[in-house]
Amino acid sequence: MSTLTQKRTRKDPKFRHITQQGGYLLLALITLITITPIIIIVSYIIRQGASAISLEFIFGFPTNGMKDGGIFPAIVGTIYLTVFTAIFAVPLGIGAAIYLSEYAPENRWTRSIRIAIINLAGIPSVVYGLFGLGLFVIFINLGTSILAGALTLAIMTLPVIISTSEESLRSVPQSFRVVSISLGATKWQTIRRIVLPQSLPGVTTGVILGLVRAAGETAPILFTVAAFYLPSLPTSPLDSTMALPYHLFVISTQVPGMPVEIQFGTALVLLVFVLSMQLLATLIRSRARAKRLW
Repeated sequence: MSTLTQKRTRKDPKFRHITQQGGYLLLALITLITITPIIIIVSYIIRQGASAISLEFIFGFPTNGMKDGGIFPAIVGTIYLTVFTAIFAVPLGIGAAIYLSEYAPENRWTRSIRIAIINLAGIPSVVYGLFGLGLFVIFINLGTSILAGALTLAIMTLPVIISTSEESLRSVPQSFRVVSISLGATKWQTIRRIVLPQSLPGVTTGVILGLVRAAGETAPILFTVAAFYLPSLPTSPLDSTMALPYHLFVISTQVPGMPVEIQFGTALVLLVFVLSMQLLATLIRSRARAKRLW
């Protein structure tokens, strides 16, 4: 009798409404717990570092043991590293994702490759830094240079780009491929004109996630490219450069008497740089979703 009453209670609209509202409240609480620390951290960085932001700080060179002046060489170096990383990582990552999604047969070999890619995404960045030091800096003899740093960062970001791009390509309905091929298109024409444009939101997300991680990493560039202080901008991919993550590490731990506003000002610039990349990705993703046919 109690079981029958319990079943009736669960079918009762009032009981379902209470359960639904409880679920909404629980999800809202989890969301609040998640975003509150982020808001606090960002607000604290803005409050501490906003006073340091000026044209001289953005476009000037460091002086007086980096306690005065600006961080322009570090900003330029970060942009160089991000651009070169994108040049190396994006074509390779998307190409590998296309092969795994559209061409590779489903067998033990391809499953092993996917597992290896997932495992590579979890390797600590300092390991990639040591790998880049041994391969690019010493063995290939590129020295501590933008090229060595960008290649190291590209290897580090490839697993993220490949995994997210492959999932996005696989999410495109199979019927799109069937219709395109039935109308006379080749497989590559179908991929290039149908599958890739329809999967662009997910591909863009993967690319930006990888590049954002590369832009904020310190350990890989510590071994392969970053310089403590350079009075001039790099003129070649084989030159060393300053970078915002390493510069922030140096002025926070290696320079005694460094003003706190300079430290947080540098952190704020790096935060704005990363958020700008994510905003750009959001805009591209929104435009691509508006054109998507499913």
